[in-house]
Amino acid sequence: MGFINALLSLLNALPGAVAQGIIWGIMAIGVYVTYKILDIADLTVDGSICTGACVCTMLVTNGVSVWIAMPAAILAGMLTGLLTGVFHTVLGIPAILSGILTQLMLWSINLKILGSKSNQGLSARTYNVAITQLERYKAIIILLVFVAALIGLLYWFFGTELGCSIRATGCNLNMSHAQGINTNFTKILGLVISNGIVAFSGALLCQYQGFADINMGRGAIVIGLAAVIIGEALFGKFTHNFAVKLLCVIGGGIIYYIVYQTVIWIGLDTDLLKMLSALVVAIFLAVPTLKAKLSSNRKKNGGN
Repeated sequence: MGFINALLSLLNALPGAVAQGIIWGIMAIGVYVTYKILDIADLTVDGSICTGACVCTMLVTNGVSVWIAMPAAILAGMLTGLLTGVFHTVLGIPAILSGILTQLMLWSINLKILGSKSNQGLSARTYNVAITQLERYKAIIILLVFVAALIGLLYWFFGTELGCSIRATGCNLNMSHAQGINTNFTKILGLVISNGIVAFSGALLCQYQGFADINMGRGAIVIGLAAVIIGEALFGKFTHNFAVKLLCVIGGGIIYYIVYQTVIWIGLDTDLLKMLSALVVAIFLAVPTLKAKLSSNRKKNGGN
């Protein structure tokens, strides 16, 4: 009887895990833009997701419509990407360090946005929000609409000449520059788009969970990479379609949070989850190198 009750508890928690997985999957699409398309390791996301949440929360709590607050949050996220891009391209700071510097600056900025508080409530019982965990199934439907619109927009944009320029920059920087592409501009634009998407996920997250917290972005890059890699490993090899690949990233986010919920259900220490996530990411990132070494060793042994 106890097992049945526990199982029912897990099943009851799954819709919430799916909703959070979609939200973090949207954030992972932002990570995908820089990591997979632009070939830049951008750590700004740990700060920009929090920026999106803080801006959205403070605007809504001060009487601004949530449908205005969310675009404002996206714009704020885009500005964080612009800052990272300027650090990298104009000042010549390596991309990973540029992201760290912006992330560090955003800690103070986000704290000021929250009115020097570590957190700010955004209760769905008090404010009009687009999604809430009080209505999980409705939240999932709305989130899927957002996902469809976002993927459709990105699919269209990356098929344009400008979008193709960003993709070319990520594929071969030197060749793109030789072909007359302003690679500094495309890098900045890619970072702006990425962090705008990440901030959008932050705006959705604060509405869903009912608050914004200064620490809510800590470790976001690990979750984003986990979603990207899980999605690619399980689904990505079956398709070369760009839109479907983005959808696979959403699937990776959902699977990540279902696993998270299952870990809680079976009683494992949730304090270790981020460490396990980092190990999963490390293993999947190491797979191509390990495969290449294994193939090289086989050829050497065959030659001998």
